[in-house]
Amino acid sequence: MPDPSFLQTLWFLLIGVLWVGYFVLEGFDFGVGILLRVLGRDQTEKRIIIHTIGPVWDGNEVWLLTAGGATFAAFPGWYASLFSGFYLALFLILAALIIRGVSFEFWGKDDSPRWRATWEWTAVIGSFLAALLWGVGWANIVHGVPMNASHDVTASLWDLLHPYALLGGLVTLSLFLAHGAVFLALRTSGELVTRARAVALRVSLASVALMSGFLVWTALDLDSGGVKVSAQIVAVLAVLAAAAVPAMLSRERDGRAFALSAGAIALLFVSLFVELFPAALASTTNSAYSLSLVAASSNHYTQVVMTIVAIIFVPIVLAYTGWTYWVFRHRLGRSDFEGTPTPLAVIESRLQGGGAGGNGAGGPGSGDPDGSDGARGERPGRPGELPASGPSGSAA
Repeated sequence: MPDPSFLQTLWFLLIGVLWVGYFVLEGFDFGVGILLRVLGRDQTEKRIIIHTIGPVWDGNEVWLLTAGGATFAAFPGWYASLFSGFYLALFLILAALIIRGVSFEFWGKDDSPRWRATWEWTAVIGSFLAALLWGVGWANIVHGVPMNASHDVTASLWDLLHPYALLGGLVTLSLFLAHGAVFLALRTSGELVTRARAVALRVSLASVALMSGFLVWTALDLDSGGVKVSAQIVAVLAVLAAAAVPAMLSRERDGRAFALSAGAIALLFVSLFVELFPAALASTTNSAYSLSLVAASSNHYTQVVMTIVAIIFVPIVLAYTGWTYWVFRHRLGRSDFEGTPTPLAVIESRLQGGGAGGNGAGGPGSGDPDGSDGARGERPGRPGELPASGPSGSAA
């Protein structure tokens, strides 16, 4: 397989960074969504859980869009093979992301039990499917798929669901679930912290076992080229980071546990990218049909222009993302959300001539997070006060 040029290698690295950033940030979003009905005992607690990710979940998905766009521009051949060959799998992921996003926006529009239960289940199902299917997809990319001489993927959806890929899906599912539980332990207060920490402790232990088995299988997978020492060093670091999470949780050091959980996810995907390089997509039909980065690459001028744009805008995006998490860093508790009416309750009250929500928390103009702003709303204010720093992010 030919060696890629400097710019081809650089853009492979940058695309890897985008995917790693997406999985680290969106990973805890998936975990929070899955745990919505597990940890939330009443409507106030469920509202707290949703609002821990309220201001950031959609911003986290921009990393996915950017990774896809960068792949299209830098390696159009890779993009074409992936998005045509994995069409149904990507459609399922997209559907899961859509129903998940809609559920966050619609959940607080009415307070009827049936309405809220419906959107809670869509959040759980959407988050579960996305967390599982991303692992299945990336396991197939690293392992290789049936592909012809034209680099067209000939696999059906069922061909992608082999044991190695399903194990990869369980790895990402368990890692994201533990990551989300640690995030909730870091971002909430009261009884929710205790319950979230207990779930994180149990799931993180399972994730260590699953990830260890998956990475050993990856190292011994002959279809991916045999053992690659550099990838295995990173894989060992990923397992060590994941194994340290339960220890930090036992000591109630949630900030360190979250950093280690994020590190484990990042190192896992770094090891997969190292394992994949310099290929873009391996063929299990015939190694001669494998798609290399060189064959998938756009021309030199395109990558030069992309590099200039990235040098200018990537630091701005990173600074803005960091600022967002800093602003929404405080813990959330019952006192932040109890008593805030839904938009329909406010409207009905006004039609009846009442004043519910007129001046207090959750009324019009108060930035009710369960109101017209959906899951992006700000922390409920009090009469005469500006809203507090908001319901997302946390002190590490």
